[in-house]
Amino acid sequence: MTVAEPTPPPTRRGRPGYDQQSVLAVAVTAFNRHGYEATSMGMLAEELGISKSAIYHHVPSKGDLLRLALDHALGGLEAVLSAPGAAAGAADTRLEFVLRGTIAVLTERLPFVTLLLRLRGNTEVEREALERRRAFDREVAALVDAARHEGSIRSDIDPRTTTRLIFGTINSIVEWYRPGGPLTAAKLADDVIVMVFDGLHRR
Repeated sequence: MTVAEPTPPPTRRGRPGYDQQSVLAVAVTAFNRHGYEATSMGMLAEELGISKSAIYHHVPSKGDLLRLALDHALGGLEAVLSAPGAAAGAADTRLEFVLRGTIAVLTERLPFVTLLLRLRGNTEVEREALERRRAFDREVAALVDAARHEGSIRSDIDPRTTTRLIFGTINSIVEWYRPGGPLTAAKLADDVIVMVFDGLHRR
C-alpha cells in the first residue's frame, strides 16, 4: 500500500538557528510531557534557549503552536481518507487500506498524534481538532459497517464495538511504540491487520 509522504508543518523563518518547524517540535515534546495547559511560553523559551519574545518571531501565540501541531496530525489522517485506496474497491479492502494508512501516519508523526489523542477539549482549538478527529472516526466506522453488510467481516459483533476495539488497538500504539526499535512500522501494521481481520486462532 502506498501512503502519501508526510507533509511537514509550514516553515516560517525567524531568528537565526531556529525556524517555525524546530520551535514546533520542541513545543510538541513539552506539551506531551507537561500537558498543554501546564506548559508556558517561558518553559518553551527555556527549552529552546531563547527569550519568549524570540518565540513570537515564529508564532503569534501558544495556541497557534497547538493549532499547527494538531493540523499536522489531522492532516495526515485526513489525507489517508482522501487517497484513491480509501475510495474504490471492496469495503474490507478499503478498510485495510485506511487502517494501514492510519498506522503509518501515527508512526511517522508520533508526537503530533500523541498530542491529538490526549486532548481534553478545554480550548476552542482543541474542540475544533476533536471534531475533526470524530469526523475521521465516523468515516472509519462507516467502512466497518459497509464491510459488515458486504459479508466480508463478521456480523455477530455490534459494529460500534468493532470500531471501538479497532481504534483502541491502534490508538494504544502511541503509548508504547518507539520508532527505530526492532519492530518496524511496516511489521507493526502487518501485525495489527492480522489481529483485526484474523484474530489469534491458528487456521
